[in-house]
Amino acid sequence: MDIGEIYSFIFGTPAGVGILIGVTLVLCVIIAFLLERRTRKIYADRGPREDGDDWELFDDDEEEEDGE
Repeated sequence: MDIGEIYSFIFGTPAGVGILIGVTLVLCVIIAFLLERRTRKIYADRGPREDGDDWELFDDDEEEEDGE
């Protein structure tokens, strides 16, 4: 099997394109996992903030207007 046959299989057949997408997806997941582990080691949890600014994404403490 030479390079030309491999190239035509990967880019010329639906099965080859599926394999290419699958391999790319697996590589991206592995790289993201490794980078996330590395980031967690660098930026360890330092505990709660002392200034009282505990912002949360789904914070429902905001007052809603009665008209809406």
